[in-house]
Amino acid sequence: MASLLGPAEIRDLAAQLDVTPTKKLGQNFVHDANTVRRIVASGRVTADSKVLEIGPGLGSLTLGLTETGASVTAVEIDGRLAAQLPNTVATMQPAARLEVIHQDALTVAATDLPEAPTHVVANLPYNVSVPVLLHLLATFPSIERALVMVQAEVGYRIAAGPGSKVYGAPSVKAAWYGSWSIAGQVSRQVFWPVPNVDSVLVGFDRHDPPGDEALRAQVFALVDGAFQQRRKMLRQSLSGVLGSSARASELLTAGGVDPTARGEMLSADDFVRLGRTVLAGAE
Repeated sequence: MASLLGPAEIRDLAAQLDVTPTKKLGQNFVHDANTVRRIVASGRVTADSKVLEIGPGLGSLTLGLTETGASVTAVEIDGRLAAQLPNTVATMQPAARLEVIHQDALTVAATDLPEAPTHVVANLPYNVSVPVLLHLLATFPSIERALVMVQAEVGYRIAAGPGSKVYGAPSVKAAWYGSWSIAGQVSRQVFWPVPNVDSVLVGFDRHDPPGDEALRAQVFALVDGAFQQRRKMLRQSLSGVLGSSARASELLTAGGVDPTARGEMLSADDFVRLGRTVLAGAE
């Protein structure tokens, strides 16, 4: 079994690169080998996987991924870390298959990657985790499985179902692409520096999207309207999106949704049905 980075190696690398973890970039580096291997196993990564890793940092999780024999493409926004990562991996795992791209994950496109990814496995920066996930799922329909470590609050929101206090726009938008579930909790003590928030692992399995790009855009617009003022009834909260409260009531009723309901009570399927109704009404 290949060696992974421990606490001492992480600190030595950071000192060598003069890297001070920043809150702005959400940098908290994992230094526990057991946690890394648990993440890789939960992500169902094998030698046949084509893995996209976001924010590899100093390489803790990267080494866990390449250890499986998988082909890994790592996207890193910090230039110093992006330049060092190939050296770190080559020293510890000379046979590793790794490509490092120095770029913001929010702008990465299919043409930037050497191959279409089948898996996403990442310790996502807390401040941009939802936008990054939605961008990747929209950009790479080849992604079949994802396993990401995120701030607990964000993870529970992504995986939430209707009626939950934390259910909201991210829950519905994420559900467009597939099913989500909490795959476990992660101790604060496996990070350097120790974060002041709890973390969870969230798993994703893709299903065929319920419709085309026009339907997705319509559904997402409805979702944004419904949750922008989540305490309002849908006939009010969607009046801006649908033209008026009266028109909203009409379309909601036609779509089988109670106009006096609130957005948090609608499932992803409800929003999709409503989106289809709105598009049909516009024809």
